[in-house]
Amino acid sequence: MENYVFITGATSGFGEACAREFGKNGWNLILTGRRSDRLSVLADELKSAYSIQCVPLCFDVRVEEDVFKTVESLDEAVKSSIKILINNAGLAVGKGPIDEGLIDDWDRMIDTNIKGLLYVSRAVIPFLKANGSGHIFNLGSIAGKEVYPGGNVYCASKHAVDALSKAMRIDLVNYGIKVTNIAPGAAETEFSLVRFKGDDAVAKSVYDGFTPLVAQDIAETIYFVATRPNHVTINDLTIMPTAQASATVFHKN
Repeated sequence: MENYVFITGATSGFGEACAREFGKNGWNLILTGRRSDRLSVLADELKSAYSIQCVPLCFDVRVEEDVFKTVESLDEAVKSSIKILINNAGLAVGKGPIDEGLIDDWDRMIDTNIKGLLYVSRAVIPFLKANGSGHIFNLGSIAGKEVYPGGNVYCASKHAVDALSKAMRIDLVNYGIKVTNIAPGAAETEFSLVRFKGDDAVAKSVYDGFTPLVAQDIAETIYFVATRPNHVTINDLTIMPTAQASATVFHKN
């Protein structure tokens, strides 16, 4: 198979799990992230394990110039073989009342979750259009469906992802390009560790008393959606732990 899947934020969490899931199933990979050491190790591991091609691209999705320059540097044969884009790079930073929010936290979330997604999509979509087909996955969140206390700017950024997924679907339908919004509930990855700025005890406490999703759950779901017949698109998928009924309602032991 010559097809490539382009994954942002591939060095941990959902992105890394997607890389492993697609690699296991014979897909070639373009793996992007900010941590070059992790990227190189992962690319070498998956290339060796599954006899696939792995292209590591180290850049920060927040930096417009780096996004376009790095994507443009890809070999033309690789560009023409990109079939799937997984816009996974994203984060939450901080949690609390909006009037106590840190501007730097807001900028990081808006620049990564919204502008980063836009930059990468703008860079990659022309290849999908030229290829006459493709599939874009935008990693949203239950926070893009509901707003919860202390979530303000993060929730706003994920509501934007939800809206952009709908808009992309309209703009790209005439090109045979599918667009899927994936909205996970509570999932135990590096997410809470980043949100609480390295406080491991607080991060782990988020998942006390119930079994959360793990990255593999999301990766398997994305792979399932990606492998539906050409005439089938799953536009929007909310996936939650069984113990979570909404953004704020949990059954905990």
